[in-house]
Amino acid sequence: MLSWLATLLIFVNLDCRHLPWWGLSAAVLVRTELQTGLFIVAHDAMHGALWPGERQHNDRLGAVVLLLYAALPYQRCKTNHQRHHQATASELDPDFPSGLTGGILGWYRQFMAGYLTPAQMVGLVAGWALLAACFTPVTQAAWLNVLLFATLPLLLSSLQLFVVGTYLPHRNQREPEGRLHADSLDLPPWLSLVACFHFGYHCEHHDHPELPWFALPGARSSARALALPGPSR
Repeated sequence: MLSWLATLLIFVNLDCRHLPWWGLSAAVLVRTELQTGLFIVAHDAMHGALWPGERQHNDRLGAVVLLLYAALPYQRCKTNHQRHHQATASELDPDFPSGLTGGILGWYRQFMAGYLTPAQMVGLVAGWALLAACFTPVTQAAWLNVLLFATLPLLLSSLQLFVVGTYLPHRNQREPEGRLHADSLDLPPWLSLVACFHFGYHCEHHDHPELPWFALPGARSSARALALPGPSR
């Protein structure tokens, strides 16, 4: 959260005219990764893993994080996510497409519609306007910085979370005779971290939803070790 806030304050005051394209791209990617990290923190709060044993503190902190992420209502998101775990890939799963048509774009559109409302969009735009007014002169350059380092990272983060944390793990459950369980992406831990804070280890997450994000590589290693055949005799 501190890294997210620090980079926001630093990057929104940058003079982009003096940045090379690769520096600008790197800044946007850093902001995107930290934006995704905010949601992962809130996701841990939904499972009670952010502040174990202190439900009220856990939920309050999760609500603050989701507010920073995209002005999302914590309780509604928590309820929807619990339904996702309780009725995965069924008609009751809010993260799953209601029909088998529409492809990945239709799935993403429905996924986003389940989380963003017109009131939240108004709140987001108001927050971005306040950011432009408070931290930089209100000029076209100020709005450009807000779009580059606040709006664009949120959009890219939503795609990252959808593709790595929903579409790829659950796409094989979408067929009429699909799999019963979510898949895990076969990524080394360092790449899994960069891809989406280990959210791609999705089978392990569904098996052990109480584990925080940084414990998922260990759970995957343990599961794979148990799955290996024993030595021949």
